[in-house]
Amino acid sequence: MQNPPKQSRSKLRIQTIIETAEKILLEEGIDNITIAHISELSGLKRTSTYKFFPTPKSLKSEMSNIYISECIRDFKSKSENIKTDNLSVIVLRCVGILYDYFDNNLKAQKLILSNEFSPSLETDKIKLPEMFNKDGVYRVFTQIIISIFSLNLKENDSIDEVGKIEAHRAGHAYLLDWVNQSS
Repeated sequence: MQNPPKQSRSKLRIQTIIETAEKILLEEGIDNITIAHISELSGLKRTSTYKFFPTPKSLKSEMSNIYISECIRDFKSKSENIKTDNLSVIVLRCVGILYDYFDNNLKAQKLILSNEFSPSLETDKIKLPEMFNKDGVYRVFTQIIISIFSLNLKENDSIDEVGKIEAHRAGHAYLLDWVNQSS
């Protein structure tokens, strides 16, 4: 959010708007997230909603940022346990962490994986194993995995082991090529 509110009343409104949008996302689908519908269900005036989120896209972007931030926090805490130099094992564990996050978060699945809506990943907030800390490498690696999970979800109505295997294969191939070019 560009200008986060300072007043607790405004913070509560934003929380209500986001919770209402999440309810709509889960029960009615992403296309039904409109300012009018959110205002109607939340009991807030449209002007209050427009003040914080002028368009449904701005609200979806904020929700996406929330889920990506959660995913990054989850990844950071779980990736600290990756104690190997074996590239395949590192990729397998990274894919597993991302898979588990999306598998356990239906809202993130519906917003990020089920749609053409692509969130921006802020690399400066991400701390990863040494080999990933190169310009753009993690961003591309993560986008490959998210794209494969997205395709897997669209084809099978859920993410599954096939998507996990394909994400590992593609992520590993990308990183192997990057390592070989860097040598």
